[in-house]
Amino acid sequence: MLRKNTTLLLASLTFAAAANAQTTFLPLGSDNYHNLDRWETLTGRFSDSLNLGSKGEQRRSAVRFVESFGARSASDTIAEITGDAKMQRNISGIDEYNMQQLISESGEWASDENGAIRSKQSILNAFYKTQYNLAYVKTDNFFLVLNPVIAGTATMQTNDPAVDPVTGNAIPKRITANSQGAEMRGWIAKKVGFYTMFTDNQEKFPYFVNNWAQKRNEAVPGADYFKKSLTNQFGSYDYLQVNGYINADIVKNHVNATFGFGKHFIGDGFTSLFLTDNSSNMPYMRLQMRIWKLNYECLYLELTPQYLKAGDHINQHKYSTIRYLTLNATRWLKLGLFESQVFARTGGYEISYLNPLILSTAMSRYNGAGDKSIIGFSGKAIVAHNFQFYGQFLLNEFKIKELTGGNKWYGNKWGVQLGGKYFNAFGLKNVDLQGEIDAVRPYTYSAQDTIANYTNYNQPLADPLGSGFVKVIGQVRYQPVKNFTVTARLTHYMRGNDTGAANLGNNIFRNYPTAAYQYGVKMINGPQSSCNIASLNLSYQVRRNMFVDLGGAYRSYQSDVNVYPHSSTTGTSSSALNTTYVYFGIRINSATRRAYDFF
Repeated sequence: MLRKNTTLLLASLTFAAAANAQTTFLPLGSDNYHNLDRWETLTGRFSDSLNLGSKGEQRRSAVRFVESFGARSASDTIAEITGDAKMQRNISGIDEYNMQQLISESGEWASDENGAIRSKQSILNAFYKTQYNLAYVKTDNFFLVLNPVIAGTATMQTNDPAVDPVTGNAIPKRITANSQGAEMRGWIAKKVGFYTMFTDNQEKFPYFVNNWAQKRNEAVPGADYFKKSLTNQFGSYDYLQVNGYINADIVKNHVNATFGFGKHFIGDGFTSLFLTDNSSNMPYMRLQMRIWKLNYECLYLELTPQYLKAGDHINQHKYSTIRYLTLNATRWLKLGLFESQVFARTGGYEISYLNPLILSTAMSRYNGAGDKSIIGFSGKAIVAHNFQFYGQFLLNEFKIKELTGGNKWYGNKWGVQLGGKYFNAFGLKNVDLQGEIDAVRPYTYSAQDTIANYTNYNQPLADPLGSGFVKVIGQVRYQPVKNFTVTARLTHYMRGNDTGAANLGNNIFRNYPTAAYQYGVKMINGPQSSCNIASLNLSYQVRRNMFVDLGGAYRSYQSDVNVYPHSSTTGTSSSALNTTYVYFGIRINSATRRAYDFF
């Protein structure tokens, strides 16, 4: 009983002790993350109050960072950037506009607490008094913002082959997706912050995504429980997305606690080897400390292990403790240490893993060898005010003798990410380039059993490709005018395939003691699949937080053994699969556009 209630007790004590202030967080996928990353690089130094490598970021920190070098309110311009002539030359009018909008969107954290831009004309003198918000209430002891969340997309796809090889049914050309819901955020007495958002979603996927969702371990990318049409193989998936949290400072401006249900992302790249937002929402407790040049956080997560979807039932649970420490070693260099533990206990959360400071590897040895331990190192550097270089190195298990012996032992489990960003590329204002390479050895995220693997709700917790792959991504992002953004991206990856009963280390849901062989394991192990993806998106903001999206993608997939999808041993048989799709969509208060160019 003690273990079952430990997390709830910790949360209750934390919020009871909070007596200073609170914050809410920028939503994952928001353009503000790109802009903050851009501005921090243009300053030539890392801010001690920001930690963009761990998302979500506090609205409070984001607004104070922008205000710190000139944007004192939403109506100001950046006419003079304090103390940095290089930054002053690099900043553009569009940057000034984006800064003003960031402050307006989180106006309660402006220096005067009233940074939200007022609408020129409200509706019935009650709605849209501020440009971003349907309803806006602020008193000395209460703040509330309420907004609708609406998204709809129509897509036309063509596939080669055009007929599903298993059923013989023609693949539909027209597919749709829509979401409708609401979000609310605010604070009470400036001590407890809160946020909640829910959407009801109906979605038809492009063919290759539909194949992925129907694999043996069924899942909708990024979602949890879902319903699908039983009469139509290519029918709609119906699911809810809900997230929310309460938040308070334990030590004002330094130690913060959040108790909620949602997602997180640790990294600076397109993807992360540590933790991504690709799996479903999850219950969590998050402790953050920011002091001096240190940023430290501890995540306590409740996860859902893999299962076969059947009738309604109560899912079993597993747990994870994740710790991430970063240090601004110099004004231009940031270093990080990551560790995670995934484990299952019949009695609830393991007490020893609640320790926010001790290394999880030490606790793993104390508890036995059945838990999944991962450690990682990260680095990030700013060069010449325009360049940013970042990387991650992940280590699960290795032996020096085997690592240096050249025998390609299956237990050498590691991954590496290297990437770079070039802001105002070649002197062109608001043209930003990014390139990245990711490589993960087979078996890296697998565990000794099928419970403690690095997954949640039938989806990887890190990169959606799992293990045994090499991936290269390049992107150009251009904002030529205030409300218009163009993004073009190219992706190429190679990945090994598990076939038949052989466990070649590419399916992270299989336990690694069943490995087909212990030596001769290559990065791309077993039959190879390769994929090329090219995508283009045009996004125009019609009014505050109302976006129109137009774009398309081309995807070419080839497998040596004609097995598709690549992540399943029970997928449909197919030769090369080429998919082209174009889409048109509208988003209102939805930070992210549903994209499928990640696997």
